[in-house]
This record gives sequence, structure tokens and C-alpha cells, in this order.
Amino acid sequence: MDDISIYGKQGFGNSSGFGRAPALLLVDFVNGFCDPDCFGGGNILDAVNQTRELLTQARKSDLPIVHTRIVYEEDGAENGVFCEKVPGLERLTETASISQIVDPLKPEKGEHVVRKTQPSAFFGTGLAAWLVGKNVSTVIVAGCTTSGCVRASVVDSMSYNFKTIVVSDCVGDRALGPHEANLFDMGQKYADIHTCEETIDAILNLSRNV
Repeated sequence: MDDISIYGKQGFGNSSGFGRAPALLLVDFVNGFCDPDCFGGGNILDAVNQTRELLTQARKSDLPIVHTRIVYEEDGAENGVFCEKVPGLERLTETASISQIVDPLKPEKGEHVVRKTQPSAFFGTGLAAWLVGKNVSTVIVAGCTTSGCVRASVVDSMSYNFKTIVVSDCVGDRALGPHEANLFDMGQKYADIHTCEETIDAILNLSRNV
């Protein structure tokens, strides 16, 4: 029996569906993670370019929009094991150029920016409460990296009982192997996987049915 058959036999890979009240979560699309000479590489820039279309539609549809940044204090007071595992992350401070959201996806007025020190957008932040306050039922996730901060955020999103959509061509990683493996695994356990085109169609359908 091949791996896919095992997942199916055990009941994995079901769809949780697309709820009536989605929000868009853009994870760590900052300069440092989009620069191959820093923390980037792979297909991350492709994901940025594709996400522009998704963000434009989310704005037109008045969806709640969240951006995340990894931000550490200048004095190192918040540096932890994450910084030990990935030396250089401590350079992602509030004013550092590498910590700024990339120009094509810059937040607009009214869009929520979450500053975090751990992989998940939810861990140690007020994101879950903010989403509940907006009556959100579904979290649409784009960002980087697929195997790191995106995955951590997706697992926590599902753990908070949000229906979770990963937009396959709007997430990227510095290596394609982990990107593809984690898309598969998230789709089997934690989220529904849709393309940007499919996600936009779903958003438009919700707007038509209001």
C-alpha cells in the first residue's frame, strides 16, 4: 500500500470547507525572508508576486487582513531558542530593513500588523482574539516559509477551531522539497489547500451570496 492510500484508508485529507466569514493572513512577507542572500530563496518571490492578486481581491471584498513580522528588541531581551536555532534572526528588529514588509504587499490603513518572536502568528500574540472580534470563521493563509512559520500558524489556526485555507501558490519556501512535503501534510491534517484562483473564486462567490 502506498503512502497516499494509507492516509485515505485512515480517514485523513477530508475538507473542512470554506466558511462564511474569511480573513486573510499574510505570514512574514518581509524583506529578509524574500532575499536569497538573507533568509529567502526557493519560490518565495513567486509567492509574493502571486499574493498581490489575492491581497487586491481581499481588499476589494473588505476582508479582515493581517500581516505578520518577526520583531525582536534591539537589546536582545526577547532572543530565545528560535534565535539559537537560526542565528541572525535577532537582526529582525522594529526598524531593521530586513524586518519590513515587502513593498508590493505593504499594509494599508486598517490592516492589522502582528509582531511576533516565534514561528506561529498566534503564539504569544492577540491574533486569535482579534479574529474572534471580527467574527472570522475562516483563515486564508499566504506567506513564508511553508515549512516554518506558515505551517506553525496553520496548525495553531486549526487548533483555535478556525477553518483554514492554505493558498498553495501564495506560500513559498527556500527549498522546494520542504515546501511540497508540508503542503501535502497540512492538506491531510490541518487545512484545505487551494490555488490563488480557486481562493479568489470562493471569495467572489461569498460576495455574490451576501
